[in-house]
Amino acid sequence: MPSNSTKVAKSPTENMLLSPAETPPRLPEEKVKMKKQLGLLEGVAIILGIIFGSGIFITPKGIIQEVDSIGFSLVVWVMCGFLSMIGALCYAELGTSIPKSGGDYAYIYEAFGPLPSFLYLWAANLIFVPTTNAIMSLTFAKYVIQPFFFQCELPEYGVILVAAATVCFLTFLNGYNVKTTTRMQNVFMFCKVGALMLVIIVGVVWMGLGNVKNFENAFAGTNSNPGKIAKAFYSGIYSYSGWNYLNFMTEELKNPYVNLPRAIYISLPLVTSIYVLANMAYLSVLTPNEMISTDAIAVTFGNSVLGKGAWIMPVMVAISIFGGLSVHVMTSSRMLYVGARNGHFPTMLSHLNIKRLTPMPSLIFLNVLSLFMLLINDIHELITYCTIVESFFVTLSVTGLLYLRWKKPDMVRPIKVNIIVPVVFVLICVFLLILPCFEAPIAIGVGALITLSGIPAYYVGVIWQDKPMLYQNIMRKCTEVSQKIFIAAHEDKDVED
Repeated sequence: MPSNSTKVAKSPTENMLLSPAETPPRLPEEKVKMKKQLGLLEGVAIILGIIFGSGIFITPKGIIQEVDSIGFSLVVWVMCGFLSMIGALCYAELGTSIPKSGGDYAYIYEAFGPLPSFLYLWAANLIFVPTTNAIMSLTFAKYVIQPFFFQCELPEYGVILVAAATVCFLTFLNGYNVKTTTRMQNVFMFCKVGALMLVIIVGVVWMGLGNVKNFENAFAGTNSNPGKIAKAFYSGIYSYSGWNYLNFMTEELKNPYVNLPRAIYISLPLVTSIYVLANMAYLSVLTPNEMISTDAIAVTFGNSVLGKGAWIMPVMVAISIFGGLSVHVMTSSRMLYVGARNGHFPTMLSHLNIKRLTPMPSLIFLNVLSLFMLLINDIHELITYCTIVESFFVTLSVTGLLYLRWKKPDMVRPIKVNIIVPVVFVLICVFLLILPCFEAPIAIGVGALITLSGIPAYYVGVIWQDKPMLYQNIMRKCTEVSQKIFIAAHEDKDVED
């Protein structure tokens, strides 16, 4: 490409890489910006795609071992669905009154300024996002390889290689064409709903044959420990996580004022109904002790009732996880892209491929971190720590909604929920954040340390303006190399949405 198209383009908020004398180049013809190419169906597919990941096949065990009763475990599933629904309503207001990609990052930035938003970006992109990618890809790899090693232990490096290939393939696909990826999500959405519907139908038939003894005295032995109940809610919230991910892509959503809330209204009640029915199906076949003793509930369920057809369950679980990972790769890269566009990460991560209009550098950056996480054995604890951290920042985002209601009462709000909704959501979240401090203080402490470690990074990387020329030259060269490799340029911010 012409030499002038590979020069570094400086954003208005850039403060780390370029000298004041440089001026941003402009592309001669077409301007670089994200396209609005996601409709209502794609929006629903994204929400369902990220929610229907691995959670429903893992966390029922975590909930029932904390509450010790079938009845209350189902109550937790319903309440988690309710919490996700009112949270999504709050995010509908946030997403339409602050119509920027980046989700929580953009909302925290608007309400509380750069430091809190940077800490969210730091915790999410350096730990939570790549670790989640690693966990999902490893789980997918194990289910794919399992049929070839019936009575043998899975080869560790074989699992890692399949997981790495999966992450790399989905990164390439998301960078190549957003439309292709979202069309694929439409297919995976129906496959994943179909898989859960199979569980539900088998469970309904099983219960219809009179197998309902597991539901007798359903609330007997319920654990009333508040800390245990809070941990059970965290397991449920993990399964519902993803309800706010469409907000990361608001700038790519057609008519977001209409399609964003509609996607939420369609998706969350559907998810809650399917999750509750699926758990009833599990519990009609498996006793609580059987659920607690297995790490693959859907497979154990299938082996108990499907006979020779039990092979279909690991296949469906693998499809579900693959689709969820694809959505996670796509949406999380937008959050990093928006953070870099605001000067909170290096400039190269705020560039779009000028042919595909996708944030290729951000995708590759997260891909590399995800591959690194695959080499770390004990990353499940990091997920626990950062789930708590993410819950904190979700609470902060909705608190920002309340703050903006007071600070900026005249802000344009195409969707404005009743004030009771965000207040109830914040109170419930604060309750869930405080109680685990007594049950899991180490997890809370490590999560806080991971987040606070971003403070020195913020002051060195963002606040410190007069950096040594050697550092500036190295970063400038890296940016130029990134632009050449990915055929990328900075988004033209003068273009109207």
